[in-house]
Amino acid sequence: MKQSYQPDQIEKKWYQFWEENNLFKPSGDTSKPAYCIVIPPPNITGSLHMGHAFQDTIMDLLIRYNRMQGKNTLWQPGTDHAGIATQMVVERQLNANGQTRHDLGREAFVERIWEWKAESGGNITQQLRRMGASADWSRERFTMDEGLSKAVQKVFVSLYKEGLIYRGKRLVNWDPILKTAVSDIEVESKEESSSMWHLRYPIAGTDEYLVVATTRPETMLGDTAVAVHPEDERYAQYIGKMIDLPFCDRQIPIIADDYVDPEFGTGCVKITPAHDFNDYEMGKRHNLPMINVFTDEAKINDEMPAAYRGLDRFDARKQIVADFEKAGLLEKIEPHTLMIPRCDRTNQIVEPYLTDQWFVDAKTLAKPAIEAVKNKDIKFIPQNWENTYFEWMNNIQDWCISRQLWWGHRIPAWYDEDGNFYVAENEEAVRREYNLGADIALRQDEDVLDTWFSSALWPFSTLGWPDQTDELKTFYPTSVLVTGFDIIFFWVARMIMFGLHFMKEIPFKEVYFHGLVRDQDGQKMSKSKGNVLDPIDLIDGIDLESLVAKRTTGLMQPQMAPRIEADTRRHFPDGIRAFGTDALRFTFTALATNGRDIIFDVGRIEGYSNFCNKIWNASKFVFMNAEGKEVQENPAKLSHIDRWINSRLSYMLTEVNRHIESYRFDLATQALYDFTWHEFCDWYLELTKPILNGEYSEEEKAATRYNLLFVLDAILKALHPFMPYITEEIWQKLIEIAPSFKTAVSISVTEFPAVDARDTALEAEVEWLQEVLLAVRRIRGEMNISPGKPLAVLYENASSEDLARIEQNMPFLQRMGRLENFTKVKGTAPESAVMVIGKMRLLIPLAGLIDKEQELARLNREIGKIEPIIKALTAKLANPGFTDKAPAKVVEGERVKLSDAENQLAELKQQLVKIEAL
Repeated sequence: MKQSYQPDQIEKKWYQFWEENNLFKPSGDTSKPAYCIVIPPPNITGSLHMGHAFQDTIMDLLIRYNRMQGKNTLWQPGTDHAGIATQMVVERQLNANGQTRHDLGREAFVERIWEWKAESGGNITQQLRRMGASADWSRERFTMDEGLSKAVQKVFVSLYKEGLIYRGKRLVNWDPILKTAVSDIEVESKEESSSMWHLRYPIAGTDEYLVVATTRPETMLGDTAVAVHPEDERYAQYIGKMIDLPFCDRQIPIIADDYVDPEFGTGCVKITPAHDFNDYEMGKRHNLPMINVFTDEAKINDEMPAAYRGLDRFDARKQIVADFEKAGLLEKIEPHTLMIPRCDRTNQIVEPYLTDQWFVDAKTLAKPAIEAVKNKDIKFIPQNWENTYFEWMNNIQDWCISRQLWWGHRIPAWYDEDGNFYVAENEEAVRREYNLGADIALRQDEDVLDTWFSSALWPFSTLGWPDQTDELKTFYPTSVLVTGFDIIFFWVARMIMFGLHFMKEIPFKEVYFHGLVRDQDGQKMSKSKGNVLDPIDLIDGIDLESLVAKRTTGLMQPQMAPRIEADTRRHFPDGIRAFGTDALRFTFTALATNGRDIIFDVGRIEGYSNFCNKIWNASKFVFMNAEGKEVQENPAKLSHIDRWINSRLSYMLTEVNRHIESYRFDLATQALYDFTWHEFCDWYLELTKPILNGEYSEEEKAATRYNLLFVLDAILKALHPFMPYITEEIWQKLIEIAPSFKTAVSISVTEFPAVDARDTALEAEVEWLQEVLLAVRRIRGEMNISPGKPLAVLYENASSEDLARIEQNMPFLQRMGRLENFTKVKGTAPESAVMVIGKMRLLIPLAGLIDKEQELARLNREIGKIEPIIKALTAKLANPGFTDKAPAKVVEGERVKLSDAENQLAELKQQLVKIEAL
């Protein structure tokens, strides 16, 4: 092994080895339990972000763990065509060359996207490989490949024929730049400053008027009613009367509806069913007309009054407000803050828009999906997400599945010249099934399906459905879905609905919802905040200037660049050093508590990078003591120290198994870390030195050497699902030194270590030994006694059990404690430092060990240094100018410093008293 651990020198080598040896494929042994995870398909436009890296680490851990448990294991990979995102990428490329998609035409434009996908669409899967993802890449699927497209067509046609898909005019989220309906997940609502306009609406045939308060004056052209609360006494006399709608030459009724909040605005609300989702529902309740005001570009359409036709919606707003004022109908304008919905792709304000679209009857499909979770056929982890699921599913609305794009699954519907439409897999099937002659001209629907429609089929379409493949029979239903809670509605619920409807079985048995990855201050990572961490930067490292350039280039708000640069330089003054994949993965699993967001601090990955170094160096110690020497499995010759570590190993493996099975990856990580660092490295390796270098027989030494390799082998295997690269590298060296440990070509396909019986009595004995050694070390530290100086230790009040343990462990006490002797107190004990282990007292006579005056002077010097620090910190924290204005994290940091200093002072004073008493 090389002197130090260099992750960059091993990662590419081992991933290539795994792929070339087809180690990620299912075993094919159908006598073993099947285990399958389908990857949430990343967009082909995407690049790996911290959420992907976190999520895929969890999935890979589960896959590697279950593969090592001997299960027939499949991690099904694939990518999503990402309709809007991908079309925008290619359109931007065309725009840069002065072209639009319309210049190319639909067929050529789609061909251009396929070319882009072939060149750049696989970037994210290459990045997933960097994370060590052990997916079966030979089975990689794409939502628009031939097989999945066939599945999409079949599902659409089947649902249509069952009456569960229909075409209708409904209100949708509309992006006037993309000119398409967009899903709720593509709409981000943020609080923005605007106004509330109070407009006077004249009551027909009177000199009276009602004042309506609105945030959208431009939609008044489409008003079809004014609503008040039925119990609002201010307006009871007006219910049923008519309003002369200004500038529109038509009348609208005054209606009563419980939805109206009498406390909001004036208590009178204009109702525009074609341009507001709540108004739409009210319009249906009261059978109101639905008048569309806008074109698909959000301009006033030609059906509206001539004065406003062709105006952009916000220009129309200004003109209408001016006209209200000119007519004496503007009551007042007030500042108002409200939630503005914007498309996350274009940042354009989304318009509720009434159009002809295709819809799925989600209410019907939702009923069995609700029962599946209610009956625990599908288990949610954490369980509290069931409440969110039920709330949405019980109030589910029909799903708009059509999009006005060119890239995606074209809707399998054809229209004749009279506007009649026919649904079938292709035009030939349409003519055959509907008895249409060749003389009838047909044109296919221009729309494509929502991306979520095809991804809703993912658990079974990727396994070959609608064909009844062996993979489908073996791996459906899948074992667990690992996903973020933010797509519980858009993806999880829809997969359950479609899986139950078409497969008659649940799509997965469990759903593990993970939290979001946030920055060190708990903020959501976003490009606009400049706090995004790139997983590849953490793996490979990046210098400060490159990091600054990366974070400040291409900002939607360029004015944020100076602040982002300053924050980057403050948090990463030296850039980010290379930590390697294993340290990053271990950090993710250590932070993976059930369902909670994780705060990612680079300090944590640095700590786990040190853990990698610790494993590397510990392995070098084992190999140094085993290579070229006799190594023999011989249980009868194992020392009690060897048997102790084996017992602790069994405990650790039990805990790791239990925590992985219950999705407590943080606790599994902690169990591995504590055992490896503290029990194996800090204690066992040290405790073997008296055996390997002492007066033990060659058989005993050979047995201990074997046990060193045995425990290291088990640690590497247990760590492998968490840290695949370093464990493979070290394990390959281990089997080179000790070929008897080689059970497979790679650690990734070996058996996960088995749990053996524990010896709790032996564990208690070694725990006693550890307490004695720690007590001696503590006295050395407190009394400033050199670690290498031999000590004479006395004991009193020792039980028979203590005496037996002293005799059994004397070689270890002498070697590791640097003890000259360890004897019983006779007569009056001399002045000593004292520690208590159970009822036994340990005494270290201090005469001759320290220079009393010199030690008192040293302690007083230390006290003199720390007291001014405490005084300054106390004054700082008593100053409201600091505590009220400084960031909470900074204030808390100063409080921690003060607490540490006070504890240190108390300890120094305690030592001073002890020395003065000598």
